[in-house]
Amino acid sequence: MENVIVIGGGVAGMTAAASLARKGYGVHLIEKKNELGGNVAAWDRLFPEGRHAADVLRHLRDGVAGVEVRTGVSILQMDRGAGEFSVRLSDGTTVHGGAVVVASGFSLFDAHLKEEYGYGIYDNVYTSADLEAMFSAGKVLTRAGKVPRRVGFVHCVGSRDEKIGNRYCSKVCCATAVKQASEIKQLYPEAEAFCFYMDLRMYDLHFEDMYFNAQTLYGVRFVRGRLCEAAEDMEKRVVLKVEDTLADKTLHLSVDMLVLMAGMTAPSDTERVASALGIKRGKDGFFQPEDVYTGRNVSSVPGVFLAGACTGPKSIPETVADALGAAQAVEDFIAAHRKEK
Repeated sequence: MENVIVIGGGVAGMTAAASLARKGYGVHLIEKKNELGGNVAAWDRLFPEGRHAADVLRHLRDGVAGVEVRTGVSILQMDRGAGEFSVRLSDGTTVHGGAVVVASGFSLFDAHLKEEYGYGIYDNVYTSADLEAMFSAGKVLTRAGKVPRRVGFVHCVGSRDEKIGNRYCSKVCCATAVKQASEIKQLYPEAEAFCFYMDLRMYDLHFEDMYFNAQTLYGVRFVRGRLCEAAEDMEKRVVLKVEDTLADKTLHLSVDMLVLMAGMTAPSDTERVASALGIKRGKDGFFQPEDVYTGRNVSSVPGVFLAGACTGPKSIPETVADALGAAQAVEDFIAAHRKEK
């Protein structure tokens, strides 16, 4: 039985591992964290249907029930000889396989880097991930333990931003903001919710319906414009100055909570992983496919394949489809090498 090494135990890694196991391959699934799930494990509900993330992860974890899973370990080095890859792990062991799938995912942008928004400086500035943790806990409260009367959501934090070098769109931030603003209104109907956006990119099926419902059912207010300034008043409210580009005027308002939609970035260890595996990275820091049209799962190293958000921002459905494509690419690669022998 051929073995395949899958690096990363998030949505992409588990999907690729389960698909390969169903095809009859032995799979080594390597995850640096202590549990499977990746970034989705920290989420409460998912757009557009509001399905609980735990339900999706339960399904994916069931799919790798027969796979050899190693958590809490990272890769140190990869060698290839006689048609087989050897990957040395941080626990001192080495795994072997005829192919490798890299599914190392993404990291959320560090909102501390946008000092003008006050994350880590003002008490009531949060990231979308912070808010999601509150939803999971069943209540959203200010730092002082009060129910927020007004909540602002800032889109494109760490995305589409030339100043920090991330010119790309992270794809999911607009939908996340709409979802979370609607959830605030569901939880606290009397609260006001504002979304400050550059352009709304509601590109997928049912996303436009979610946006429509946010306005008509929940009364979420959308303001097209950049947040220029954020400050804190004596009551720990966040005072905002926003350029409304549609109304061509400057808005001044204060919110009890300001939520920053942190975009996707390449994980901090991507450079180390790229060096260990010998694969290329793009200018954006993500792994670089050999052909963005016909070979998005193919890396610069024969036999090493790419899956999911390690090559750039993706939604969960896109990630699943991409991981299944990577599994098929592995099967094609191994089959071709069998014929050569």
